[in-house]
Amino acid sequence: MNFSSKILEQAVDHVSQLPGIGKRTALRLVLHLMRQPANQTAELAGSLSKMRHDLKFCTTCHNVSDNDLCEICASPKRDRTVLCVVEDIRDVMAIENTSQYRGLYHVLGGKISPMDGVGPQDLNVVSLVNRVKNEAVVELIFALSPTIEGDTTNFYIFKQLGDIPVNTSTIARGIAVGDELEFADEVTLGRSILHRVPYETSLKS
Repeated sequence: MNFSSKILEQAVDHVSQLPGIGKRTALRLVLHLMRQPANQTAELAGSLSKMRHDLKFCTTCHNVSDNDLCEICASPKRDRTVLCVVEDIRDVMAIENTSQYRGLYHVLGGKISPMDGVGPQDLNVVSLVNRVKNEAVVELIFALSPTIEGDTTNFYIFKQLGDIPVNTSTIARGIAVGDELEFADEVTLGRSILHRVPYETSLKS
């Protein structure tokens, strides 16, 4: 792809580094931005810069937040006895969209995947176990995607809990095995949350 402008080429190169964006798509996006009023492009750049520098992670659940404590953890309306374990913030958003869950969350920041070089030490597992130990958690819901990596992560956490007196459950498998949670439709995901099953039962299936 030949460019008559080094500035344009650099912009396209940076945009094409985004997931799922090739050079041609990046060029279309950059040319679209060029046709927009200058203030709109400046607002976009400012918003991205603010996100990069000011966005925080909740000190309790590791969800993204504008403050040290996210809105979900800070809300007095949430059921603090139930903790839902998810892979990342997209899963929090997906479950929240179902309007079927009123408990709290714990974002692991990934799942165990030796092929990708991700081990338990790379995830927010220690802080999860500490929350279960020190907070009034009655039930822990495993809501990771039903993949081999997700099941491995569930089992690892289950073993780490040891003799801690907490009920463990996993979302019902209305979601096909191997599917990613974020792509499930809201009705299926909502029903999976409502019809969760004891984790020990899922080990036998």
